[in-house]
Amino acid sequence: MKILVCTDGSQPSLRAVERAADIAEGMEYTETAIIHVYEDRFDPSSSFYEVRPRTKQDVSRLKKLQDMEKAAGEKILHEAKKIFDRRGLETRTVLKQGHPTDTIVKTAVEEGFEMIVLGSRGRGGLQKLFLGSVSNAVVQEAKDCMVVVVK
Repeated sequence: MKILVCTDGSQPSLRAVERAADIAEGMEYTETAIIHVYEDRFDPSSSFYEVRPRTKQDVSRLKKLQDMEKAAGEKILHEAKKIFDRRGLETRTVLKQGHPTDTIVKTAVEEGFEMIVLGSRGRGGLQKLFLGSVSNAVVQEAKDCMVVVVK
């Protein structure tokens, strides 16, 4: 079974990583990948879109911000991978930029994942109400694979 595990570094997402490791341990053959998606601050459809860059200095500042987000994403993935490493389980990490829901679902489809595991809430404002906007949207959009939402 191919399992895609989503993390944003929040406690619910780290519990999802733990649960995915539990699932992988209980199966004879699994291929797992841990994904972190960070949004493009230049994209007006991004929930983080703040200001359209108007000067070269603005572009430079946004580029630095994106570089910081990429580095933070790499750290988040490193910490999540430790959960698998401690159990002697192999996994790979995937860092992508884009809209979280679209990128998660697209990655799952393109790479043939049979299961997506993610936390019920992440880092969104007001905990994105109950289930969480990303987890809720992934449940709705992922038609070709199982989705496990971990509380």
